[in-house]
Amino acid sequence: MPVRGKDKVDENARQSWFSHQSETAKPYYYSVYLADHDVVAEMAPTDRAAVLRFTFPESDESGVVIDAFDRGSQVKVMPDSRTVVGYTTRNSGGVPDNFRNWFVVRFDTPFSAIELTDAPGGYKPGSNLLYPEGQKSVTGEHAVAKVHFATRRGQQICASVASSFISPEQALQNLRELGSDDFETVKSKAQARWDDVLGRIEVEGGTDDQYRTFYSCLYRSVLFPRKFYEVTDQGEVVHYSPYNGEVLPGYMYTDTGFWDTFRSLFPLLNLVYPSVNAEIQQGLANAARESGFLPEWASPGHRGCMVGNNSASVVADAVVKGTNDKDLGVLYDAMVYATEHVHPTVASTGRWGHEYYNELGYIPYDVNIPENVARTLEYAYDDWCILQVAKKLNRPQAELDKWAARARNYRNVFDPETRLMRGRLRDGKFQAPFSPYKWGDAFTEGNSWHYTWSVFHDVEGLVDLMGGREQFVQMLDSVFVVPPIYDDSYYGFRIHEITEMQVADMGNYAHGNQPAQHMIYLYNYAGAPWKAQYWAREVMDRLYSACPDGYCGDEDNGQTSAWYVFSALGFYSVCPASDEYVVGSPLFRKAVVNLENGNKIVLEAPDNSPENRYIGAVQFDGKSYTYNFLRHSDLVKGAGVRFSMRPDPDYTRGTEPGDAPYSFSRE
Repeated sequence: MPVRGKDKVDENARQSWFSHQSETAKPYYYSVYLADHDVVAEMAPTDRAAVLRFTFPESDESGVVIDAFDRGSQVKVMPDSRTVVGYTTRNSGGVPDNFRNWFVVRFDTPFSAIELTDAPGGYKPGSNLLYPEGQKSVTGEHAVAKVHFATRRGQQICASVASSFISPEQALQNLRELGSDDFETVKSKAQARWDDVLGRIEVEGGTDDQYRTFYSCLYRSVLFPRKFYEVTDQGEVVHYSPYNGEVLPGYMYTDTGFWDTFRSLFPLLNLVYPSVNAEIQQGLANAARESGFLPEWASPGHRGCMVGNNSASVVADAVVKGTNDKDLGVLYDAMVYATEHVHPTVASTGRWGHEYYNELGYIPYDVNIPENVARTLEYAYDDWCILQVAKKLNRPQAELDKWAARARNYRNVFDPETRLMRGRLRDGKFQAPFSPYKWGDAFTEGNSWHYTWSVFHDVEGLVDLMGGREQFVQMLDSVFVVPPIYDDSYYGFRIHEITEMQVADMGNYAHGNQPAQHMIYLYNYAGAPWKAQYWAREVMDRLYSACPDGYCGDEDNGQTSAWYVFSALGFYSVCPASDEYVVGSPLFRKAVVNLENGNKIVLEAPDNSPENRYIGAVQFDGKSYTYNFLRHSDLVKGAGVRFSMRPDPDYTRGTEPGDAPYSFSRE
């Protein structure tokens, strides 16, 4: 933290007012004016390092505070090399007891003085120059260093920064990513790197607001999961394991929740950035080796959050899409292990309630396992995902039959009386009383109106349960027609996801949270694709914008942004681990996806406009195309898709049963 003033050491003293009007935030560069210090602070990154540039006023009280945080830390100052090193043990959980984040900060300007303390809250500034006397390091509860400079107005001081979860030596190695580059060169290279990442998809024929929204969403989509591996001076890929505390070879990614991201974030990676997801898959195999489980919510190790066993989807989608060809045996064994185990300390890792699910085909409402219907539905889909990997590995037929049977377990919590998913007691009776507006309880951050549609792999089976296509469409319509009423008695207060549903003015449709985000596209399975087209545009236009309040709810590691990216292209991954994307309504007149294999997907809708949201016809590589889906295996070969857009629905195109996307019941 750059400061001006001899007394600016502890957190309260060094804080500063700033205005967003004096702030610049780009993927590759950040700048802010700190008004209380009259300092401009800038930053430009590499993968594991960054360079900071501070523009100071004229002052003999200029300085930079390096705070290693509380709960155990160390700071060591080496004046001869203008360097500060140390570590912090501060964390919010999910790490072994030996966790340390080592850091190095190297300045380009000599220090005029140094202060150190292990108790900044009670520290009297200026009392401990080179604290303890004659020493240049401090280890304690809360280690803090302040390095001083006498500056002239406009003087710029740069600090090169890096960290490591492995060792202080590796932190220095990570610092070498900066090389001898000056600030502007680092900034330029960072911009080029982001231009490459975001330039994988090029869109045109939209408004400035739509461009800003699209690329903001694409940016957020690629922020997670984060690299947790490092590269040694010998070029070896290694990682500190957040599962067993060892330093081990191979890739590791973290900071993601699969309950959210299996839906479209990972399918987006498999389409546009498959090499990155290949590394992520190798990291998942390492997590299984090091802990016995695949993570469901990693931050950085196993964390207790949400439900489901959706690592199965993340693995299976990569396998089906041809992204991952390594460690399949390890990954499959871990997927299978999770179906009969739950992590000893983290109930959301593995399958809580597997005993009931495997015996009864559902998790009962009355066995003190919360969110039981949500778990049942997701386990059934996850079993279908395991089936896809088992087929890839040519597992025995009896094994395939087991997963296929379990993939139909969603039927066990469908209530034919209400035509909704409903909690079911151990004796087979459905829970009573029942309200489809009750959030939580049998569901996860949603209600029955949201979760009834969580049969990603067998929508036709759900159509049949509801009595056919007409009844299915009627039930889908009802989600948008019923008022935004709710029952929050399970929580005892109104959670923010409920508020986001209310203010959206779309009935009980809750796009701000993940369980309902795919349901718009289900009209394509029941002969009413124009309704999917209408609602896809409505959500994009009404719930996303480039304004400060232009985001409709939880980002959740890129999932809600990935929904927009896919939907703006004109299709969506309703069923990850299948080969298909479901068609919606393209937002731009043209979009080009530049694939890693050198091929391009060219999506054109020359007559597109806010009024022309409906598809009249589709051509795939110049040939008429009536299907309501696009195959991944066709797209990655390079493809041209041309949409003829119109202002009114086409009630004939895509209405035949054979036009519907994949459903397990049709196998």
